[in-house]
Amino acid sequence: MSTKMTTASPALPVNTPLLDKVGTPELLRQLPESDLRQVADELRQETIDAVSVTGGHLGAGLGVVELTVALHYVFDTPNDRLIWDVGHQAYPHKILTGRRDRIRTLRQGGGLSGFTKRSESEYDPFGAAHSSTSISAGLGMAVARDFDGRNNNVIAVIGDGSMSAGMAYEAMNNAGHLKSRLIVILNDNDMSIAPPTGAMSAYLARLVSGKTYRSLREVGKNIAERLPKFIADKAVKAEEYARGFVTGGTMFEELGFYYVGPIDGHNLDHLLPVLKNVRDSESGPILVHVVTQKGKGYGPAEAAADKYHGVVPFDVVTGTQAKAKANAPAYTKVFAESLAKEARRDDKIVAISAAMPTGTGLDLFGKEFPDRTFDTGIAEQHAVTFAAGLATEGYKPFCAIYSTFLQRGYDQVVHDVALQNLPVRFALDRAGLVGADGATHAGSFDIAYLGCLPNMVIMAAADEAELVHMVATATAHDQGPIAFRFPRGEGVGIDMPERGIPLEIGRGRIVKEGTRVAILSLGTRLAESLKAAEELDARGLSTTVADARFAKPLDEEMILRLARDHEVLITIEEGSIGGFGSFVLHLLAERGMLDRGLKVRSMVLPDVYIDHDKPDRMYAQAGLDAQSIVKRVFEILGRNAEALKARA
Repeated sequence: MSTKMTTASPALPVNTPLLDKVGTPELLRQLPESDLRQVADELRQETIDAVSVTGGHLGAGLGVVELTVALHYVFDTPNDRLIWDVGHQAYPHKILTGRRDRIRTLRQGGGLSGFTKRSESEYDPFGAAHSSTSISAGLGMAVARDFDGRNNNVIAVIGDGSMSAGMAYEAMNNAGHLKSRLIVILNDNDMSIAPPTGAMSAYLARLVSGKTYRSLREVGKNIAERLPKFIADKAVKAEEYARGFVTGGTMFEELGFYYVGPIDGHNLDHLLPVLKNVRDSESGPILVHVVTQKGKGYGPAEAAADKYHGVVPFDVVTGTQAKAKANAPAYTKVFAESLAKEARRDDKIVAISAAMPTGTGLDLFGKEFPDRTFDTGIAEQHAVTFAAGLATEGYKPFCAIYSTFLQRGYDQVVHDVALQNLPVRFALDRAGLVGADGATHAGSFDIAYLGCLPNMVIMAAADEAELVHMVATATAHDQGPIAFRFPRGEGVGIDMPERGIPLEIGRGRIVKEGTRVAILSLGTRLAESLKAAEELDARGLSTTVADARFAKPLDEEMILRLARDHEVLITIEEGSIGGFGSFVLHLLAERGMLDRGLKVRSMVLPDVYIDHDKPDRMYAQAGLDAQSIVKRVFEILGRNAEALKARA
C-alpha cells in the first residue's frame, strides 16, 4: 500500500503565497500540515478568479477545495488513482496538478477541458463528464491492481446527486462482493443524507476508521465465528446496527462497504486523520461520508439558489454574471413555453426530466404544473420506462433529456417504448455540437441510434418557429414514440407563431427553388444551407434548398423529386454517419436513382470526437458551414471556385 514518504519543510511566513510553490501534489506533500489551510484559501481564490474569466462550473469546485487539498496531500497521486465523478468539481484538482498556468483556458478552444480527461494529464486516470461512473471505473482499476500485485490506492469521489443513479449501487454491490480494497468518498453537498455533528462526529469517524477499532472488530468477528451460528449472526448485526445508529451508513454496510462518517469536508483537522486511516487500511471497500457546501467561501455563490453550479464570466467583487445580448429566444425556453401552452389545453401532458429540470427548461413548466412535472434524478433508464408506464394509461409523457444522456437509457427506449409502440415523446435538447462542454456532451448520435428502431418518428427543428410546431406535432401524435431534436443556444430570430400547428408526419418543405443543385437539410443547418445557396446562385449554380423536417419517416416524394430534377443532391445534418444521410442514400439506391448519374453526397459530423470550442468554429471544423457546402458542390462538379465565379 502506498504511503506518503516525504520530509516536511519548515513552515513559511503566513503572508508568503504558497500556491506558487505547490504546482504539483509532490510539492504539496512537502509542506507541513499547518500550511494546508493557507493553500486551501489560495486555491479557492484562484478557482474563483479563473472561472470569473472563463465561465464554467463553479459551486461544486468551491465545495471540495479542502477535500482536494487533503486527498492530494494524503495520497500518492498519480500512483494512487483519484477519480472525480462527473468532473464538475475538478477545477481545484487541475490547478494543483500542474495545470494552473492553463486554467484560464478552461473550456476555450484549444484549452483545458471542463471535465477530467485522460489525454490531458496523468493525474486524470479516468475521463468523466457523465455522472455515476467513478465507482465502477475505480473497481476495475482496483481489480487490475490486484491482478498485477501492486499496492496503490484507488479513490473515487462521488457526489450525493450522482448517487441517485442505479449504476453507482450496481458498482457498490459488486465491490462489496469482490471485497477489493477501494475507497469511495461520498461528497454530500446537499445535506441530503446526514449532517455532521461537530466534534463528536469527527471523533467517532476517526475512531472507527482507525486500526485499533478495526482490529477489535476483527477480534470480535473471530470470537463470533466460534459461537453457534444464530448467535454469531445476531452479534454481527448488533455491531453493525449499533455503529450505524451512532454514525449512520447502515445502507452502505449492507452493500459490503465499511462506512466512516459523516465528517466536515471543510475542516482539515477532521479530514486528514480519517483519510490517513483509510489510506493505511488493508480491509475491503470503504466509504467515507464527507459533508460539504456548494459555493463554499464565495458569498454570491453561497447565497444563490443553484450555488453558482454553472456560470458565464462574472465580476468577482459583485458576483454579477455577464449577460449576452440575446438576438433570439433560446431553443430550450421555446420548447418549455410551447409545452406549457399545450399543457394548458391538454391535462394529459406530463413532463419528465432526469436531474436536469433547469437545463431542459422544465423548471419553467414545473412552476405552472408542479403536479405534472417529475424529476427522476440521474436515472435516465428509470425516466424512460416511467414515461412508458404513463403512456400505457393514456397520458402524454414528454421525456426531456439531453441527446447525449438519452444514450444511458437506450435499452429502455428499445424494449420498453419502441417495441411496445408506446407514445412517449422524447424532447432531445443539445442536439449537435454544444460548444464549451465538448465531445462528452455533443448530441451526435441520436438520429442514428433512434432511426434504426421500428415505430420511431424523428423530427429536427430548423429554427425556433419549427420547434413550436414540433411540440404541437408530438402532442397530437398518439400512434407510437416520437422524438424531436433541437440544439443548445439561441434561435435564428424568426417570427414566432402564436400557437404550434401539428405537422403532417413525414412531410418536408421546399424553402427555396432552384434547378441544378439541391441541398436537403435536416435541423438547424438550414440557415447555413441558405447562405450557401446564395453563394452558389451568384456563381451560376441555381440551387434548391429543402428542409426535411423528418429523419424518419422520410418525405420520399420530395426526396425523389429533388433527385430527378437536379444534377447534384447534398444532404446535411448535425449528426454522425449512419443517420439521415444514410437513410436518404438507402432510399435512392432502392429506387434506382443512383443509376441515373445523380451526384449525391452526405455531409455529416466527421468520424472523430470534436473538442470544445465556440459552436461556429466547431461546425466549421466539422465541415458543416456554408463555406464547406459551397466547397463540396465545387468538388462534386469538378470545378474550382474561381472558374465558376468567372463564368457567372
